[in-house]
Amino acid sequence: MVIPVHDEHQFRRPPLVTYALIAVNTVVFAVGPSSGLDPLYGPAGQRACAQQRYDQRWGAVPRELLDNRVLTPDRVPPPPPGTPRCPPPAAGPTGKVPALSVVTSLFVHGGWLHLLGNLLFLFVFGSTVEERLGRARFLAFYLGVGVLATYGYALAQQHTADAYRTLIGASGAIAGVLGAYLRLHPRARVTSLVPLLLFLPLRFPAWLVLGLWFAAQWWWANSADDSAPGVAYLVHVIGFAAGFLCSWAVRRGGAGAPPVAAASAPRRGADPGPA
Repeated sequence: MVIPVHDEHQFRRPPLVTYALIAVNTVVFAVGPSSGLDPLYGPAGQRACAQQRYDQRWGAVPRELLDNRVLTPDRVPPPPPGTPRCPPPAAGPTGKVPALSVVTSLFVHGGWLHLLGNLLFLFVFGSTVEERLGRARFLAFYLGVGVLATYGYALAQQHTADAYRTLIGASGAIAGVLGAYLRLHPRARVTSLVPLLLFLPLRFPAWLVLGLWFAAQWWWANSADDSAPGVAYLVHVIGFAAGFLCSWAVRRGGAGAPPVAAASAPRRGADPGPA
């Protein structure tokens, strides 16, 4: 696998929605227990229990989405091996609305690597897709694909143990952005770091970078052990496919002008995009 860090496009105006999504995700993570920055959550053991309650409160649980009803404490599965077994609350998460949790879950992350990995892909590919769709349409696209990916995952997992496990992270929405990028700019050059070559930066066409990424998610989704919680690769697959298909309709409907490729146009003083 490769790690994308930059694409070739320059922009006519700053991608404010992409920057705002990055900022909101970062702030939400910083004030939550997973970041470890807020001392009010206590030491590590207490913070782990606070994180479980936080994720259950704001994350999306497939069974809750399908039933439109919050799980009772006796139906909440135990945490993964190696994590504290925290006492459940006397009742379900107070004030939680399952239909809204499908959106709030897009802004909750389980750790620094989870957050930074998602935001890197959003930073590299989101700006170009935003330029192509326009700000308002891009925001609606991002949230809509995230919701579709989460509900699609819930339907696919409704008869498995994962139906009762909390789903968090922006991966579904960001995978949709990757799918749209592949549809709109398949031949764009993406600078990527290659771990096998000591992180040497090389430029590859987007169809190769994103095609390999999607193939890896598909393989992992079909080979992952459903009995052990971990990365919900199926969300990535569904989100990517939804973003790719939705971009067909957006393109046929007349989206905004494409970004200017760095090799074919002079600078215009606008934001140069992710670097």
